[in-house]
Parts: sequence; C-alpha cells; structure tokens
Amino acid sequence: MNQVRPDPGYLALARSGELERRAQGLRLRIRACDLCPRRCGVDRSAGALGYCGGGERACVASHNAHHGEEPPISGTRGSGTVFFAHCTMRCKYCQNYPISQLGHGREMSDLELARCFLDLQKRGCHNLNLVTPTHYSHAFLSALIVAVEEGFRLPIVYNTSGYESVEILRILDGVVDVYMPDMKYSDPDLARRYSDAPDYVERNVEAVREMQRQVGDLVLDDEGAARKGVLVRHLVMPGDEDDSIDALRALSSEISPTAYVSLMSQYFPAYKAVETPPLDRRVDPVAYGRVVEWMASTDLRGWIQPLPAI
Repeated sequence: MNQVRPDPGYLALARSGELERRAQGLRLRIRACDLCPRRCGVDRSAGALGYCGGGERACVASHNAHHGEEPPISGTRGSGTVFFAHCTMRCKYCQNYPISQLGHGREMSDLELARCFLDLQKRGCHNLNLVTPTHYSHAFLSALIVAVEEGFRLPIVYNTSGYESVEILRILDGVVDVYMPDMKYSDPDLARRYSDAPDYVERNVEAVREMQRQVGDLVLDDEGAARKGVLVRHLVMPGDEDDSIDALRALSSEISPTAYVSLMSQYFPAYKAVETPPLDRRVDPVAYGRVVEWMASTDLRGWIQPLPAI
C-alpha cells in the first residue's frame, strides 16, 4: 500500500481563493448551461431546467454511508455517498431510474449540501462519494467551500456516467481525488439507442483521458482505501459482450494499460429495458466469461463481479 498526501488538494485551493474563483465561474456557466457535453444553453439560474432536468439548486435523493461500493471505495468504514437526482443521460436500463430519470429528491441550498458532506465525515466515512454530480458541479464546489470552512477534509470521489466535458473537468483539477467514471460503450450506435447520447464514446474517451492526466492510476492508502486515481466501471449488458471487450480495449490502448477496472455483472432489466430487446434479459454467463477472460489476458487490474445467482 502507498500512503498519499494527508490532505486533499482542494484545501490549498480553498486557502488561496482559487476554489471560490472556480465556483463563481461555474455559477456563471449555468446561465447558458454547458456543464455537460449536451450544452443545452438554458438559463438554469432563472429557473429553466436543462436536458438533465436539473435547476439552479442541487437536488439530492439521499446521503449515507455506503458499504457496497468497490473495496477501495467502501473500505472498512463506508463511502460517504451523496446521490444527486436527474442525469445528463437517458439510459433505458437505468437501475436507479427513480432518482436519475424521475428526479426523486429534494433541492438543497449550498449550506444544506455542505451539512451533508460534514455529516458523512462525522460518521467516519473514508471519502465523499458524489454520485452523478456532473450537472451540479457548480453547487458541489460552492457547498465544498462552506464545508471546508467548517473542517471538512475527506477525499472526494467523482462517481459519474463518464459523459463529461473536458473543459469542466479541468476546472475540477486539484479538487477531485478519485474519478470513478463509467465506460459504457465503444459503439456510438448503442450509446444513441440505449442512452440518447450519440457522441458518448468520443466524449467519454476524451474525459477519461483527462481524468487519467489529472490523477493517474489508482493509489491506495495504508487502510487499503482509495486516495487518488481513476477507477473505471464497466457494466456488461446482454447481447453486447463484444462491445464490452472493445470498450476495455480502448481503455487499455488509449488511456492506461494498467488502469483499474470494476467489471460488473449486475445488469437486470430495469426501467424501459423490458421494452428494448436484447436488454429485456440478463447477461449470458458464457458471454460474460468471454469478457472476463479477455480482461484477464491484459495488464488491466481491478475487481470482477461474479454473476448473481438466479
């Protein structure tokens, strides 16, 4: 295990006033919103809702200590998750669709959101895990400033679909300690059909490359918890195991041959998947085995989820 810096980088940014400058910049951007690659341009500060469904204030579904994330994220004391409502994607199979697509949650002020951060630190969580934060990056930074003033010190995990703007990610450079993006597809047509994001593959590779530039491969502390780096998630879906292999190949060849990966088998037909063959069934064990075998033949590292019992 490697011991990383004791303090997250955002503390220095806060002391210098740089964090405040970046937060103000993001606030200005929501007046013609371009926080995600869709760049829908609505004025969220005036009450308009973006494609994502988000307004000016962060909408939060829950915050809690999560013990079911990957081992270096949950650790022994849990990951401090904040689940943000709404999403920049329209995944037909989303397993969290009441939050992401139906928008279940409560709008919070910066102070209320900061109190969530501080509560998770008080509970002893290893990190602050921001789940689907892309469209609320302005609110996250503003709340972080408030939390830091009250003694907040946890490493920050940016848990995202991977549909990100490189320009916005550069604003988060030095703020985020661990990036946990999805790499969902390698085929743009699948991204279009399943998630209404025809440019997902191009934007995703660009984004994960930028994340890798900022924080590198995953590094663990002396408790085995992630302190810095990139951990890529990939959910294998029915009928698309070749696309899974191609997505992992892109990660290995274009981002990092020694990247950490969480290969997931937990797919089940949720939300609109039952109306969209082949998404209306579970993953075939033989097909999943092919993806596992391919990953094992590379230098990619990480965690492979076993197929659930049926």
